[in-house]
Parts: sequence; structure tokens; C-alpha cells
Amino acid sequence: MDAVLGLVLGTGLLLVWLACWAAPPRPERARSRARDLEDRLVQAGIHGVTAGVFGASACGLGLLAMVLAWSLTGSIAVAVIAGAAAGYAPFATVTARARGRRARLRSAWPEAVDTIASGIRAGLALPESLAALGERGPEPLRPAFAAFAEDYRASGAFGPSLDALKARLADPVADRIVEAVRLARDVGGTEVGAVLRSLARFLRDDARVRGELEARQSWTVNAARLAVAAPWLLLALLATRPGGLAAFDTAAGATVLVAGALACVGAYTLMRRLGRLPAEERVLR
Repeated sequence: MDAVLGLVLGTGLLLVWLACWAAPPRPERARSRARDLEDRLVQAGIHGVTAGVFGASACGLGLLAMVLAWSLTGSIAVAVIAGAAAGYAPFATVTARARGRRARLRSAWPEAVDTIASGIRAGLALPESLAALGERGPEPLRPAFAAFAEDYRASGAFGPSLDALKARLADPVADRIVEAVRLARDVGGTEVGAVLRSLARFLRDDARVRGELEARQSWTVNAARLAVAAPWLLLALLATRPGGLAAFDTAAGATVLVAGALACVGAYTLMRRLGRLPAEERVLR
């Protein structure tokens, strides 16, 4: 009877605790995660790949790595960990490439905004000012704006061409610039040049501060990566010796491996969350 009362009390407290948090619906959360992954794929230079296809490919790579590790080492515990690491590797690679491209764009956007503002001040039409970045803009932005120029010349539709540019860049700064230009085109605003110049100053200040912070925390991140990789490199060296992984086929050995993997993942995730710089979200999709 006491166990039943305790179970009922615990269930009631859990329901009260859950009622205090307004969580979004699960399908909306899943769509948001898929949309964020697709943005990272675009930022990494991988176009035309959906989140589902990428996730399935990562799972297939993890299964292949698990089978290969099992056939080479004969240890199921090591094979499972190798498969999990291989399945996560594509996500980590895409995130790293997207982060590097965002850093390059961060340093290129002030010059691009100045070029657009100069074109508008010189009397160029808005489409011409944007298309000029495909030839004279910063190198990381030229392909996207050259594609915008081709879209506009082919269709003559300014709005759809801007939408395609936003999807091609998948960048919060690009969203703000595109919407400012769209608003100026639709309502005939005369302050778009001043807005763009103010945005360029803000972007320069933000890039300078963020660059200093990233430089200061880079040694901590690199040290954490080395600390996480060191025990698994040692495990790989043990796998080269005959019978070196036999101890991990037991229940105690598998427990040690799983506990070590969870500790490494938890510590690295905690380090990244505590040292993570605020990232601007795409609110003007």
C-alpha cells in the first residue's frame, strides 16, 4: 500500500512539474530541428539535401562503421561506440564547416553592405545594386549574388529572386538586408541607405568583438577536444594488439566503455554550452 501511495504521489508531483513548463508541440519542435539542420547544410555549402536524407546517410555510415569495427576487433562494445562516433561525425563536420563559413561571411558582410549602400547613393536600382555584388562584392558572397542576378534576368520577378537569395545564403544578416531592400522597393522608402550604413557599422563592431572572444576561448576548446580524443586514441592503439580488447567484452569492461563515453560526451557538451557565444537566429525567413 505504501508503494502505491508513493507511486501516486510521485506521478502527481511529476504532472505538476510538467504543467509549469510551456513546451512547444513535439511535431513543431521536430520541424524546427529539421529546419535548423537544413540551414546548417546550406551554410556548409551542401545544397539540395534535406534533413531526412542527411540523417539517414549518417545512420547508414554509423552502421557500416559498427560492422567494420566488429569484424576488425571482435568486440561488440567497441563496435557500438565506433558506430555511434561515425554516425555523429557527419553532423560534427557540417557544424564545423557551417561555423567556418559564417565566420567568413561575418567579415565580408560589412563590405557588401557598404557596396549596396554606395550603389543606391549613386542612383543604381535596387536589383542592380544587389547584382553588382556578384562581380565586385566580397569573394565569399559572389556566387550567391551572381545566382540572384541570373534569377532576376531570367524571370524579372524581384520578390521571388530575393526569396531564392535568402534560401541560398541561409544567413540572418542576409535576411535583414533582403527584407530592408524589399521594403524599400515596395513602399519607396528613402532611408534604406542610412539603414544599411548603420547596419554595416553594427556588423563591424560585432565581428571585432566576436573575433576577440573566439580567439581567447580557442585554446580552451582545443584542450577540451584533445582531452576527449586521448582515451579513444589509446583504445584504438589497444585494438592493434591481439587480445588487447578482450577485457572489454565482459560486462564490467562494457560498463567502463559506456561510462567513459557518456562522461566524455557530457563533459564536452557542458564545456561547449558554457562557452557558447550567442548566435543570431533567422527570424526573417
